[in-house]
Amino acid sequence: MIDAHIPVLILSSASLIAVSIVARTMLIAWRDWLALKKMALQTERDTGSASPTARIELAALKERVRKLEAIASGVDLLP
Repeated sequence: MIDAHIPVLILSSASLIAVSIVARTMLIAWRDWLALKKMALQTERDTGSASPTARIELAALKERVRKLEAIASGVDLLP
């Protein structure tokens, strides 16, 4: 009776060990990926670099503000 359950016990133990190894590996990979993203965000924050799109939008906003200030002060701007 016990001899019939040994292969099932071995298979279930091996499966449990395999799932544990895969889960541990995925957990380590997830933590490392989060650390990488955190480091990238910190680097971006420290350098002050922004995406090119954000820089273009910022330049356009500055230009609009400059034009509005000129209009408010009565200066005629050339197109």
